[in-house]
Order: sequence, then C-alpha cells, then structure tokens
Amino acid sequence: MAVDRSLAIAPHAVQVADRTRHHIAARLLPFLFILYITNYLDRTNLAYAALGMSRDLGFSDRVFGLGAGIFFISYVALQIPGALLVELWSARRMISATMIAWGSLTVLTALVHTPGQLYLARFLLGAAEAGFFPGVIVYLSHWFIREDRAKATSNFMGAIPLSSVLGSPFAGWILSHNWLAVEGWRWLFFLEGIPAILLGGVAFFFLTDWPREASWLASAQRHWIEEKMQQEKPAGEQTITLWQALRSRTILLLASVTFLDYFVLYSFIFWFPTMLKRQTGLSDVRVGLLGAAPYLVTFVAMQVNGWHSDKARERRWHSAVPLFIAATGLLGLISQPRSIPLSVVLFTLACVAYAYLPTFWAIPTELLGQSAAAAAVGMINAVGSVAGFAGPYLFGYLNTRTGSFSYGLALMMISAIAGGLLILCAPRSAQSATQTAQADQLDL
Repeated sequence: MAVDRSLAIAPHAVQVADRTRHHIAARLLPFLFILYITNYLDRTNLAYAALGMSRDLGFSDRVFGLGAGIFFISYVALQIPGALLVELWSARRMISATMIAWGSLTVLTALVHTPGQLYLARFLLGAAEAGFFPGVIVYLSHWFIREDRAKATSNFMGAIPLSSVLGSPFAGWILSHNWLAVEGWRWLFFLEGIPAILLGGVAFFFLTDWPREASWLASAQRHWIEEKMQQEKPAGEQTITLWQALRSRTILLLASVTFLDYFVLYSFIFWFPTMLKRQTGLSDVRVGLLGAAPYLVTFVAMQVNGWHSDKARERRWHSAVPLFIAATGLLGLISQPRSIPLSVVLFTLACVAYAYLPTFWAIPTELLGQSAAAAAVGMINAVGSVAGFAGPYLFGYLNTRTGSFSYGLALMMISAIAGGLLILCAPRSAQSATQTAQADQLDL
C-alpha cells in the first residue's frame, strides 16, 4: 500500500508543479510585458521625435545626443535603491509609483522649446524610470525557478524590440500629423505618456509582491513555489553591502560587460532612425515602417535564444553569440551603403545584439542569492547605464565633428566584440562564483 501511495503522489506533485509554473507565467508575464513596452516607448520616443524637433526647433545632432544621454545620469544614480526597494519594501508600490511619474514627465516633454528644457525633462525622466528595470529583474527571481528564468526574462525583455515594431510605424504616422495646429512630435510625447499613467494605477492592484501573498494561487501551489525557491538558494547566502559588491570580481565583470553592450544598444536605438533616414532619403513615415523590420526579427531571436538557453542550461555562449552577430552587421554599416535592402539587412544584424539580454540577466540571479542579487542587479545595470549616456552622446558628437556615422559605428563594433569575449569569462555556476568571492575574501 505504501508503494502504491508514493506512486500516486508523484504524478500529483508533478501536476502541481506544472500548473503552478504555468499559472505564474500566465498571470505575471503578459502584464509585465505590457508595462515594459510602455517603458521603452517613453524612454526612446526621442529617437523618432528628433526627426520633427530638428526641423521645428533647430536642434543639432549634439543636442539630441546629450538629450538622449543625460537621461542616464539620474537613471544610474537610483538603480540600486530601486532594486532594493523591490526586495525590502514592495514591488507593486515601487512599480506603480515609477510608472505614474515617468508617464507624467513624458507628457510634459511635449512642452519643451529649448535645449535646456529638453535636458531637464530627460534628466527627470531618468530619475523616474530608474527603479523599474532592475526592480522587475529581481521581482522575476521571486516567482520563477531557475530552469524557467531565462525564458521568463526573454518574454519580459521581448518588449524592447516589440516596442519598436509597434512604436516605429506609430511614431512615423503621428509625426505626419499636426492636429489642432500642434506639431506631431508633441503629440507623440503626449499620446505615449498617458498609457503609463493609467497602467501605473492598474499595477498597484494587479501585482503581488511574494508567492506567500498570492490569493490567486491554490494553497498547494503557494507551498510548492516557496519550497522550490528555498531549495534553489545558494548555500551560505548572505546580504552584501554596496562596498562588497564593488570589490567582487564576478559583479565587476558582469558590470563591465553591461557597459560595453549598453554602449552598442543605446547608441543603436537612439540613432537608428536618423541613420536610416539619411542613408536612404526616405520620408518619416517610411522610416517608421522600415524601422520596425529589424526589431521584429530581434523579437523572434530573443525568444528563441532564451528558450534554447533554458533547454541547454547554458548562459555564457547564448549571451556572447548575439553580440558577435551584431558586430558583423556594424562592420557592414561602416561603409554606409545606399542600398535600402542592404541597409535594412545590416541594421537587422546589428539589432540582434538585443538577443543577449534575457540570458545575460539570468546570470546574476543564478550566481547570487536573492539579497545579493538585488544589490548586484542594481549595480550592474547602473554601470551599464553610464554607457546609455556615453553612447548616444559620443555618437552624436563624432557625427557632428566628422560628418560621418562611420566612427561611431566602429566604436559600437569594437564594444560588441569586447563584450562578447568578456562574458565568456563569467563563472559557469553559483559554486564557481562562490569560489571567486572567497578568493576576494567575500562570502556571497
């Protein structure tokens, strides 16, 4: 009888596990995906608004480069507090507050008339958005077991390319209309800021901070996910200070990778529409339509890469290869081809760099415990976000000085290759990370 009972329990336990994993994914991922689409639209709409602002306000490439980059000064400063608020306070309160704040600031950006006003609006927007991304990465580690984490992260971060698939044609269409005698780029900021305000209110009531608080899970499901998360905690997990994080070779390596790769990503996303327009001479509407194609391919690549990474249980090569592919596209773009099909193909290859994100961001939450990961994710993203300032600004500066995109593209290519090589040096497992930490006289 005892044998029969154990045989009956095993399938039931598997059923509870499968149902719990599916229920959590179905509940959280679609909503977080929508929030991140809104986040990226509000962060990057300047790339398309620049097409109209340069004409109406006379802003130079250097002004737009600084406007895009100054966002990251305040964004960097508040990364770690944002991640820690999710761990120590409340994810739903933090996410709700940041969304309402950044939505309001996006709407107000429609009122700018001078470079100084643009810089102020972007600086405040960076402060408002700072806690969202690292907070969600930590939040996902509260809900998704290790074997599901890269796929969950890829589903969430798929919002980055999809926001451009949806946002590029929308932006191009809005820019072609001046309703009520108001410039199209002003309407763009207004219409893309309102959804963030509304969704911020919804997030407060929809999200749940911890599995133990999830009334939408059955008792057996709550018990299973809490027990599974406890089992996956690294042995000897301890809280680490910011100073300890700064001394950890593992965290510093991951932060360096993020800096190099964010230099590529943010330079690309802010200058892609302008490069495409100047190389092809297309209208704003056609630039918006063609600009969606590379991001659609990238969305698929991101999902496949995250799925295969979980299946293979490998992170480093799945993070490095997309960066090497991007480097080949950037190499081709240095020649600034005039062929529209060739330009789109090369831009698509460069855009594949985004596929590294979900597998990379699964690494710190697997190598470190929850408390350590919260500080580490904030620090890693903060260091990377410095490149969010340096990349767009330096790209615009070089273009203004030389009259060519080639120098900026060459820097992006070098950064992609260096980042890919460096990530291959990351520890393979939590045990390897612990040994490295012990060598640093750290106990992560």
